[in-house]
Amino acid sequence: MGAVRNCERLLTQLRVAPLIRCNKSAARWGAAAVVRGSPLKATDIGRPDYFHKVVDCQWACPAHTPVPEYIRLIADRRYTDAYMINWKSNVFPGILGRTCDRPCEPACRRGRVEEEPVAICRLKRVAADNKSDIAALLPKVAPSNGKKVACVGAGPASLTVARDLAPLGYEVHVYDGDRRAGGMIRSQIPRFRLPEEVIDEEVGYITSLGPVMHLSQTVDSMKALLTEGYDAIFVGTGAPRGRDLDLPGRKEAAANIHIGIDWLSSVSFEHIAKIGRRVIVLGGGNTAMDCCRTARRLGGDDVKVIVRSGFEEMKASPWEKEDAIGEDIPILNYLVPKEFVHTNGKLTGMIFERVKAEKDAQGRRNLVPTGEPDHHFECDDVLVAVGQENAFPWIERDIGMTFDKWGMPVVGQETMQSTIPNVFFGGDAAFGPKNIIWAVAHGHAAAVSIDMFLNGQDINIRPEPGVTVISQKMGIHEWSYDNDIANDQRYKVPHREKAVALKDVKAEVELGFDQAVGFKEAQRCLNCDVQTVFTAKVCIECDACVDICPMDCITFTEDGEEKELRERLKAPAFNFAQDLYVADGLPTGRVMVKDEDVCLHCGLCAERCPTGAWDMQKYLIDITQAGAKCRTR
Repeated sequence: MGAVRNCERLLTQLRVAPLIRCNKSAARWGAAAVVRGSPLKATDIGRPDYFHKVVDCQWACPAHTPVPEYIRLIADRRYTDAYMINWKSNVFPGILGRTCDRPCEPACRRGRVEEEPVAICRLKRVAADNKSDIAALLPKVAPSNGKKVACVGAGPASLTVARDLAPLGYEVHVYDGDRRAGGMIRSQIPRFRLPEEVIDEEVGYITSLGPVMHLSQTVDSMKALLTEGYDAIFVGTGAPRGRDLDLPGRKEAAANIHIGIDWLSSVSFEHIAKIGRRVIVLGGGNTAMDCCRTARRLGGDDVKVIVRSGFEEMKASPWEKEDAIGEDIPILNYLVPKEFVHTNGKLTGMIFERVKAEKDAQGRRNLVPTGEPDHHFECDDVLVAVGQENAFPWIERDIGMTFDKWGMPVVGQETMQSTIPNVFFGGDAAFGPKNIIWAVAHGHAAAVSIDMFLNGQDINIRPEPGVTVISQKMGIHEWSYDNDIANDQRYKVPHREKAVALKDVKAEVELGFDQAVGFKEAQRCLNCDVQTVFTAKVCIECDACVDICPMDCITFTEDGEEKELRERLKAPAFNFAQDLYVADGLPTGRVMVKDEDVCLHCGLCAERCPTGAWDMQKYLIDITQAGAKCRTR
């Protein structure tokens, strides 16, 4: 009855807000819309996506990594197994364990009982840091199937395509202008966040599968590439062009005004090793955070970030902003750049206009001048990190490919297919700048499409995921999983001493969890993939489960229309983005309704049930990748 004790402790921290909060991740991922006036129907729990959506962390991950599964393995100190589960889904566990934007963490149910979610991303690194040699676990390469695929760009999307297709017998050719593979992983992420050896290791796992690497070789013409005998082409060139600012003084002071992503690349490849003492970074995204922190390490002791938006509206991840501030870098908000100030072509500063946020008559938020005098900041260098753009000058416009008004190729959202049937896109090249985990997801999707396309399949009929359901019951009150949930707050990741870190652009700042702390953090997971499964025909409606549920998420009641019924549950369920679990067939004619949004998967309902109507079943979703399983015939 460890779950009883721990749920009692968790309840002491419980806030009222989670009962009505909207699961933003579920909404973003397109949870089924609710017809609020429609009568309730019994839930079809056999649908693959039903319980997938309940595992909020996995649902929120673009690559659908089975998070609770690998966290349990870490808690069991099976680091290699945990790594391989990650490797199958997200391809770059060690890289993403340091750099991922963590879409899984805001979705984590742990955040519903205390302030911080499970440190999912950093646990990924625990698996990567402690694994054994995985060479023998990599897929075996099948004999050649006679088909050739070209990947343009050697970033995370193209490398994912190569990893998925090369073992199937495809002859995969990867082209990139840089001398080493990795794309933006290698060129734009500073070494103090992501060491070179981690990149080399995980890129090496893919290149060991046999793709032909054409490095230091750019592709200058899609028309020419289409004539070179490739059965399919994948474009994963990223968003290689940083946006500039056309302001007075830009041309005159150009020597000390740098485009952020280009500057970071030059630092990564050791073409630049210093910068001026006074540095202004323009922009509020993660690239801006990387720029300002890198500048601090290259000689900038007066570095500031200046943003036109408010602090909360900045696109940078909260932890990225926190890390920058922790390195004594101020972030100045609501300042719009107006002019680069120079003396005879030498940059001396910038002028900004102060603005404020106001809503117009339609409720739209606008930035309007405050009327204050302009602000002048002295500087020696400016790093412009105000966004990135795609550029496809090498793709001719007379080859039958359709582009939209922004110059982006028209690409299928699921298939990644362009209007030329055998040409596919992914990563930033497909839909604009995102991040590594999205590039991986696009790569998997494109690989499925390419494999299906080259095997005569309809690529619009997407393969269903594999599903494994296993009861965790070992006795009436005993389970094969650990439901004794730790009551601990989120553990802090240790950092290198600031004075030391700021002296070396290659010294990794985050040191990661050791095994002991990794175990403790893993114990914070609520096992959301272990589902409460209800069998109505053996229920005697004693309400024992209702009485013991710490979240009041189970209700036995008369049926009704959904909107009305949600309001009269024991705890009203106002998050329409997440489905209710409804079961009918009870002797009294009532229905059992469980609010999946707030269930902690503690198992108390199953422990208390005298008839076994409730069971705890581990529900594992395995997203189908390229190969025989994705083909219908």
